[in-house]
Amino acid sequence: MSGYVGILVSDPSLQNQFTQVELRSLKTHFMSMRRESGKLIVSDLASRMSRLKVVGENLSEEERALFIQDLYPNNLLDEVDFELFLKVYLKLQAHAHARTGTNAKNSSAFLKAATTTLLHTISESEKSSYVAHINNYLAEDEFLKKYLPIDPSSNDLFEIAKDGVLLCKLINVAVPGTIDERAINTKRVLNPWERNENHTLCLNSAKAIGCTVVNIGTQDFIEGRRHLMLGLISQIIKIQLLADLNLKKTPQLLQLVDDSKDVEELMSLPPEKILLRWMNFHLKKAGYKKIVTNFSSDIKDGEAYAYLLNVLAPEHSNPSTLAVKDPLQRAKLILEHADKMGCRRYLTAKDIVEGSPNLNLAFVAHIFQHR
Repeated sequence: MSGYVGILVSDPSLQNQFTQVELRSLKTHFMSMRRESGKLIVSDLASRMSRLKVVGENLSEEERALFIQDLYPNNLLDEVDFELFLKVYLKLQAHAHARTGTNAKNSSAFLKAATTTLLHTISESEKSSYVAHINNYLAEDEFLKKYLPIDPSSNDLFEIAKDGVLLCKLINVAVPGTIDERAINTKRVLNPWERNENHTLCLNSAKAIGCTVVNIGTQDFIEGRRHLMLGLISQIIKIQLLADLNLKKTPQLLQLVDDSKDVEELMSLPPEKILLRWMNFHLKKAGYKKIVTNFSSDIKDGEAYAYLLNVLAPEHSNPSTLAVKDPLQRAKLILEHADKMGCRRYLTAKDIVEGSPNLNLAFVAHIFQHR
Protein backbone atom coordinates (compact mmCIF):
# COMPACT_ATOMS: atom_id res chain seq x y z
CA MET A 1 0.00 0.00 0.00
CA SER A 2 1.59 3.27 -1.04
CA GLY A 3 1.22 5.69 1.85
CA TYR A 4 1.40 9.44 2.08
CA VAL A 5 4.73 10.25 3.73
CA GLY A 6 4.69 14.04 3.53
CA ILE A 7 7.28 16.23 1.79
CA LEU A 8 10.83 15.14 2.55
CA VAL A 9 13.90 17.33 2.13
CA SER A 10 17.31 15.62 1.97
CA ASP A 11 18.86 18.12 4.40
CA PRO A 12 17.28 17.39 7.86
CA SER A 13 18.28 20.79 9.28
CA LEU A 14 16.40 22.46 6.41
CA GLN A 15 13.42 20.10 6.87
CA ASN A 16 13.21 21.04 10.56
CA GLN A 17 12.74 24.73 9.74
CA PHE A 18 9.25 24.05 8.38
CA THR A 19 6.08 22.20 9.34
CA GLN A 20 4.52 19.83 6.81
CA VAL A 21 1.71 22.31 6.13
CA GLU A 22 4.28 25.02 5.32
CA LEU A 23 6.33 22.67 3.13
CA ARG A 24 3.24 21.65 1.18
CA SER A 25 2.28 25.30 0.63
CA LEU A 26 5.79 26.28 -0.47
CA LYS A 27 6.04 23.25 -2.75
CA THR A 28 2.78 24.26 -4.45
CA HIS A 29 4.11 27.79 -5.01
CA PHE A 30 7.46 26.46 -6.25
CA MET A 31 5.79 24.08 -8.73
CA SER A 32 3.51 26.81 -10.11
CA MET A 33 6.48 29.22 -10.52
CA ARG A 34 8.35 26.54 -12.42
CA ARG A 35 5.35 25.73 -14.61
CA GLU A 36 4.88 29.40 -15.56
CA SER A 37 8.29 29.70 -17.19
CA GLY A 38 9.27 26.10 -17.92
CA LYS A 39 12.35 26.48 -15.73
CA LEU A 40 13.22 28.63 -12.75
CA ILE A 41 16.65 30.27 -12.36
CA VAL A 42 18.09 32.09 -9.33
CA SER A 43 17.67 35.57 -10.85
CA ASP A 44 13.90 34.89 -11.37
CA LEU A 45 13.28 34.51 -7.64
CA ALA A 46 13.25 38.24 -6.83
CA SER A 47 10.11 38.83 -8.92
CA ARG A 48 8.47 35.41 -8.38
CA MET A 49 8.68 35.53 -4.59
CA SER A 50 6.48 38.65 -4.45
CA ARG A 51 3.49 36.34 -3.82
CA LEU A 52 4.97 34.94 -0.59
CA LYS A 53 3.76 36.82 2.45
CA VAL A 54 6.57 38.14 4.71
CA VAL A 55 9.09 38.16 1.88
CA GLY A 56 6.70 39.73 -0.65
CA GLU A 57 5.17 42.35 1.60
CA ASN A 58 8.18 43.63 3.53
CA LEU A 59 10.78 43.79 0.76
CA SER A 60 10.49 45.47 -2.61
CA GLU A 61 11.45 43.52 -5.73
CA GLU A 62 14.58 45.64 -6.05
CA GLU A 63 15.62 44.86 -2.45
CA ARG A 64 15.03 41.15 -3.04
CA ALA A 65 17.07 41.27 -6.27
CA LEU A 66 20.05 43.03 -4.61
CA PHE A 67 19.97 40.61 -1.67
CA ILE A 68 19.93 37.55 -3.96
CA GLN A 69 22.77 39.01 -6.07
CA ASP A 70 24.88 39.39 -2.91
CA LEU A 71 24.10 35.83 -1.85
CA TYR A 72 24.73 34.10 -5.19
CA PRO A 73 26.86 36.45 -7.35
CA ASN A 74 28.18 33.59 -9.52
CA ASN A 75 25.03 31.46 -9.67
CA LEU A 76 22.34 33.80 -10.98
CA LEU A 77 21.74 31.64 -14.08
CA ASP A 78 21.67 28.33 -12.16
CA GLU A 79 18.43 26.36 -12.18
CA VAL A 80 16.57 26.39 -8.86
CA ASP A 81 15.52 23.11 -7.26
CA PHE A 82 13.11 22.95 -4.32
CA GLU A 83 15.84 22.85 -1.65
CA LEU A 84 17.59 25.92 -3.03
CA PHE A 85 14.19 27.64 -3.22
CA LEU A 86 13.67 26.90 0.52
CA LYS A 87 17.15 28.19 1.42
CA VAL A 88 16.63 31.46 -0.47
CA TYR A 89 13.19 31.81 1.07
CA LEU A 90 14.57 31.38 4.62
CA LYS A 91 17.37 33.90 4.03
CA LEU A 92 14.98 36.46 2.53
CA GLN A 93 12.57 35.90 5.41
CA ALA A 94 15.33 36.51 7.98
CA HIS A 95 16.39 39.64 6.04
CA ALA A 96 12.77 40.91 6.01
CA HIS A 97 12.44 40.32 9.75
CA ALA A 98 15.73 42.06 10.45
CA ARG A 99 14.34 45.04 8.52
CA THR A 100 10.95 45.09 10.28
CA GLY A 101 12.28 44.07 13.71
CA THR A 102 9.96 41.07 14.14
CA ASN A 103 10.85 37.57 15.18
CA ALA A 104 11.03 35.14 12.28
CA LYS A 105 10.06 32.16 14.41
CA ASN A 106 6.71 33.67 15.33
CA SER A 107 5.60 34.18 11.79
CA SER A 108 4.23 30.85 10.67
CA ALA A 109 1.73 32.74 8.52
CA PHE A 110 4.09 33.22 5.70
CA LEU A 111 1.90 32.98 2.63
CA LYS A 112 -0.71 35.29 1.21
CA ALA A 113 -2.57 32.23 0.05
CA ALA A 114 -5.17 30.96 2.49
CA THR A 115 -3.35 27.69 2.98
CA THR A 116 -2.16 28.48 6.49
CA THR A 117 -3.66 30.54 9.25
CA LEU A 118 -1.75 32.67 11.69
CA LEU A 119 -2.51 30.79 14.87
CA HIS A 120 -3.90 27.30 14.91
CA THR A 121 -6.11 27.36 17.95
CA ILE A 122 -8.29 24.43 18.86
CA SER A 123 -11.77 24.63 20.34
CA GLU A 124 -11.63 23.32 23.91
CA SER A 125 -15.35 22.51 23.89
CA GLU A 126 -14.99 20.51 20.66
CA LYS A 127 -12.04 18.63 22.17
CA SER A 128 -14.02 17.80 25.35
CA SER A 129 -16.99 16.71 23.29
CA TYR A 130 -14.99 14.38 21.05
CA VAL A 131 -13.12 12.96 24.06
CA ALA A 132 -16.47 12.08 25.67
CA HIS A 133 -17.53 10.42 22.40
CA ILE A 134 -14.30 8.38 22.26
CA ASN A 135 -14.57 7.41 25.95
CA ASN A 136 -18.12 6.24 25.29
CA TYR A 137 -17.66 4.27 22.08
CA LEU A 138 -14.21 2.77 22.64
CA ALA A 139 -14.47 2.00 26.37
CA GLU A 140 -14.62 -1.76 25.76
CA ASP A 141 -11.76 -1.94 23.26
CA GLU A 142 -9.21 -4.50 24.46
CA PHE A 143 -6.15 -2.49 23.44
CA LEU A 144 -7.37 1.02 24.32
CA LYS A 145 -8.86 0.02 27.70
CA LYS A 146 -5.64 0.88 29.49
CA TYR A 147 -5.65 4.46 28.11
CA LEU A 148 -9.35 5.23 28.57
CA PRO A 149 -11.18 7.19 29.83
CA ILE A 150 -9.19 10.18 28.56
CA ASP A 151 -9.37 13.33 30.68
CA PRO A 152 -11.18 15.94 28.52
CA SER A 153 -9.49 18.86 30.31
CA SER A 154 -6.01 17.58 29.37
CA ASN A 155 -4.26 17.19 26.00
CA ASP A 156 -3.83 13.42 26.51
CA LEU A 157 -6.04 12.79 23.46
CA PHE A 158 -3.28 14.01 21.12
CA GLU A 159 -0.58 11.94 22.82
CA ILE A 160 -2.69 8.76 22.73
CA ALA A 161 -3.70 9.37 19.09
CA LYS A 162 -0.09 9.86 17.90
CA ASP A 163 0.49 6.18 17.04
CA GLY A 164 -2.63 6.01 14.84
CA VAL A 165 -4.30 3.13 16.72
CA LEU A 166 -7.09 5.19 18.30
CA LEU A 167 -7.96 6.85 15.00
CA CYS A 168 -8.08 3.50 13.16
CA LYS A 169 -10.42 2.14 15.84
CA LEU A 170 -12.57 5.29 15.65
CA ILE A 171 -12.91 4.85 11.87
CA ASN A 172 -14.21 1.32 12.47
CA VAL A 173 -16.78 2.66 14.94
CA ALA A 174 -17.94 5.20 12.33
CA VAL A 175 -18.11 2.71 9.45
CA PRO A 176 -17.79 -0.84 10.84
CA GLY A 177 -15.49 -3.16 8.91
CA THR A 178 -13.53 -0.43 7.09
CA ILE A 179 -10.20 -1.64 8.55
CA ASP A 180 -9.17 -5.22 9.20
CA GLU A 181 -8.03 -4.78 12.81
CA ARG A 182 -5.30 -7.39 12.30
CA ALA A 183 -3.58 -4.82 10.06
CA ILE A 184 -3.23 -2.29 12.92
CA ASN A 185 0.09 -2.40 14.77
CA THR A 186 -0.92 -2.47 18.44
CA LYS A 187 2.26 -3.05 20.41
CA ARG A 188 2.90 -0.96 23.50
CA VAL A 189 5.94 0.65 21.84
CA LEU A 190 6.01 0.93 18.06
CA ASN A 191 9.08 1.53 15.94
CA PRO A 192 8.89 4.37 13.35
CA TRP A 193 7.98 1.99 10.49
CA GLU A 194 5.11 0.39 12.38
CA ARG A 195 3.84 3.80 13.42
CA ASN A 196 4.09 5.00 9.82
CA GLU A 197 2.07 1.97 8.67
CA ASN A 198 -0.67 2.86 11.16
CA HIS A 199 -0.74 6.48 9.99
CA THR A 200 -0.95 5.46 6.33
CA LEU A 201 -3.68 2.93 7.10
CA CYS A 202 -5.59 5.57 9.04
CA LEU A 203 -5.32 8.28 6.35
CA ASN A 204 -6.23 5.95 3.48
CA SER A 205 -9.20 4.56 5.43
CA ALA A 206 -10.37 8.02 6.50
CA LYS A 207 -10.32 9.05 2.84
CA ALA A 208 -12.23 5.89 1.90
CA ILE A 209 -15.10 6.68 4.29
CA GLY A 210 -15.40 10.25 3.00
CA CYS A 211 -13.03 12.41 5.08
CA THR A 212 -11.02 15.18 3.43
CA VAL A 213 -7.36 14.46 4.20
CA VAL A 214 -5.52 16.76 1.78
CA ASN A 215 -3.91 18.86 4.48
CA ILE A 216 -2.67 16.17 6.84
CA GLY A 217 0.22 13.72 6.55
CA THR A 218 2.01 11.16 8.72
CA GLN A 219 4.45 13.84 9.89
CA ASP A 220 1.54 15.78 11.40
CA PHE A 221 0.70 12.79 13.63
CA ILE A 222 4.32 12.44 14.73
CA GLU A 223 4.46 16.14 15.59
CA GLY A 224 1.06 15.87 17.26
CA ARG A 225 -0.35 18.85 15.35
CA ARG A 226 -3.51 19.31 17.35
CA HIS A 227 -5.68 21.38 15.02
CA LEU A 228 -5.15 18.86 12.19
CA MET A 229 -5.76 15.82 14.39
CA LEU A 230 -8.86 17.36 15.94
CA GLY A 231 -10.13 18.25 12.46
CA LEU A 232 -9.77 14.63 11.35
CA ILE A 233 -11.45 13.30 14.54
CA SER A 234 -14.30 15.76 13.99
CA GLN A 235 -14.84 14.48 10.43
CA ILE A 236 -14.82 10.82 11.50
CA ILE A 237 -17.36 11.43 14.29
CA LYS A 238 -19.55 13.47 11.94
CA ILE A 239 -19.60 10.58 9.43
CA GLN A 240 -20.65 8.21 12.24
CA LEU A 241 -23.44 10.50 13.45
CA LEU A 242 -24.80 11.15 9.96
CA ALA A 243 -24.62 7.50 8.83
CA ASP A 244 -28.39 6.92 9.12
CA LEU A 245 -29.40 10.02 7.17
CA ASN A 246 -30.34 8.25 3.96
CA LEU A 247 -33.45 6.47 2.68
CA LYS A 248 -31.82 3.04 2.77
CA LYS A 249 -31.14 3.19 6.52
CA THR A 250 -34.13 5.38 7.44
CA PRO A 251 -37.04 4.90 5.00
CA GLN A 252 -39.20 7.10 7.31
CA LEU A 253 -37.40 10.09 5.74
CA LEU A 254 -39.92 9.75 2.89
CA GLN A 255 -42.31 11.68 5.14
CA LEU A 256 -40.23 14.78 4.38
CA VAL A 257 -41.28 14.86 0.71
CA ASP A 258 -44.55 15.11 -1.22
CA ASP A 259 -43.87 13.46 -4.58
CA SER A 260 -41.38 11.30 -6.48
CA LYS A 261 -39.51 14.30 -7.94
CA ASP A 262 -38.76 15.44 -4.38
CA VAL A 263 -37.61 11.91 -3.47
CA GLU A 264 -34.89 12.10 -6.14
CA GLU A 265 -33.82 15.48 -4.86
CA LEU A 266 -33.76 14.19 -1.27
CA MET A 267 -31.60 11.22 -2.28
CA SER A 268 -29.06 13.54 -3.88
CA LEU A 269 -28.69 15.82 -0.84
CA PRO A 270 -25.67 15.56 1.50
CA PRO A 271 -26.53 14.21 4.99
CA GLU A 272 -26.25 17.64 6.71
CA LYS A 273 -28.88 19.05 4.34
CA ILE A 274 -31.19 16.09 5.00
CA LEU A 275 -30.75 16.71 8.73
CA LEU A 276 -31.77 20.36 8.25
CA ARG A 277 -34.78 19.16 6.19
CA TRP A 278 -35.77 16.80 9.00
CA MET A 279 -35.39 19.55 11.60
CA ASN A 280 -37.45 22.06 9.57
CA PHE A 281 -40.14 19.43 8.94
CA HIS A 282 -40.68 19.07 12.70
CA LEU A 283 -40.33 22.80 13.37
CA LYS A 284 -43.10 23.51 10.86
CA LYS A 285 -45.31 20.94 12.64
CA ALA A 286 -44.55 22.70 15.92
CA GLY A 287 -45.59 26.09 14.54
CA TYR A 288 -42.11 27.62 14.33
CA LYS A 289 -42.24 30.42 11.76
CA LYS A 290 -38.61 30.63 10.59
CA ILE A 291 -36.57 28.21 8.46
CA VAL A 292 -33.28 26.96 9.87
CA THR A 293 -30.58 27.05 7.19
CA ASN A 294 -27.45 26.34 9.26
CA PHE A 295 -26.27 24.86 12.56
CA SER A 296 -24.80 28.12 13.78
CA SER A 297 -26.39 31.59 13.66
CA ASP A 298 -29.93 30.29 13.06
CA ILE A 299 -30.02 28.42 16.37
CA LYS A 300 -28.01 30.70 18.66
CA ASP A 301 -31.12 32.06 20.42
CA GLY A 302 -32.28 28.51 21.23
CA GLU A 303 -35.86 29.05 20.03
CA ALA A 304 -35.63 26.46 17.26
CA TYR A 305 -34.34 23.86 19.75
CA ALA A 306 -37.15 24.64 22.19
CA TYR A 307 -39.76 24.04 19.46
CA LEU A 308 -38.00 20.92 18.15
CA LEU A 309 -37.74 19.21 21.55
CA ASN A 310 -41.32 20.18 22.44
CA VAL A 311 -42.65 18.44 19.35
CA LEU A 312 -40.39 15.37 19.72
CA ALA A 313 -40.86 14.92 23.50
CA PRO A 314 -43.83 17.03 24.67
CA GLU A 315 -43.93 15.04 27.92
CA HIS A 316 -40.75 16.80 29.10
CA SER A 317 -41.52 20.31 27.84
CA ASN A 318 -41.09 23.28 30.13
CA PRO A 319 -43.19 26.39 29.36
CA SER A 320 -40.50 28.71 30.69
CA THR A 321 -37.98 27.61 27.99
CA LEU A 322 -39.56 29.98 25.46
CA ALA A 323 -40.60 32.52 28.09
CA VAL A 324 -37.10 33.32 29.38
CA LYS A 325 -35.38 36.25 27.70
CA ASP A 326 -31.74 35.31 28.41
CA PRO A 327 -30.42 33.00 25.61
CA LEU A 328 -27.93 31.30 27.97
CA GLN A 329 -30.70 30.50 30.45
CA ARG A 330 -32.86 29.17 27.61
CA ALA A 331 -29.94 27.04 26.38
CA LYS A 332 -29.61 25.49 29.85
CA LEU A 333 -33.34 24.61 29.91
CA ILE A 334 -33.03 23.07 26.41
CA LEU A 335 -30.21 20.82 27.62
CA GLU A 336 -32.28 19.78 30.67
CA HIS A 337 -35.07 18.80 28.26
CA ALA A 338 -32.58 16.86 26.08
CA ASP A 339 -31.24 15.16 29.20
CA LYS A 340 -34.71 13.84 30.07
CA MET A 341 -34.94 12.46 26.52
CA GLY A 342 -31.55 10.73 26.96
CA CYS A 343 -30.04 12.98 24.28
CA ARG A 344 -27.79 15.35 26.18
CA ARG A 345 -24.51 15.00 24.35
CA TYR A 346 -21.89 17.03 22.50
CA LEU A 347 -23.16 20.48 23.55
CA THR A 348 -22.94 22.90 26.45
CA ALA A 349 -25.25 25.91 26.87
CA LYS A 350 -22.31 28.13 25.87
CA ASP A 351 -21.86 26.20 22.59
CA ILE A 352 -25.51 26.85 21.67
CA VAL A 353 -25.23 30.58 22.36
CA GLU A 354 -21.90 30.84 20.52
CA GLY A 355 -23.31 28.88 17.57
CA SER A 356 -20.62 26.18 17.36
CA PRO A 357 -21.48 24.57 13.97
CA ASN A 358 -19.76 21.20 14.50
CA LEU A 359 -21.19 20.62 17.97
CA ASN A 360 -24.71 21.78 17.08
CA LEU A 361 -24.65 19.43 14.10
CA ALA A 362 -23.52 16.57 16.36
CA PHE A 363 -26.28 17.36 18.88
CA VAL A 364 -29.07 17.42 16.27
CA ALA A 365 -27.72 14.25 14.60
CA HIS A 366 -27.71 12.53 17.98
CA ILE A 367 -31.35 13.54 18.59
CA PHE A 368 -32.23 12.24 15.10
CA GLN A 369 -30.59 8.87 15.87
CA HIS A 370 -32.57 8.55 19.11
CA ARG A 371 -35.90 9.75 17.80
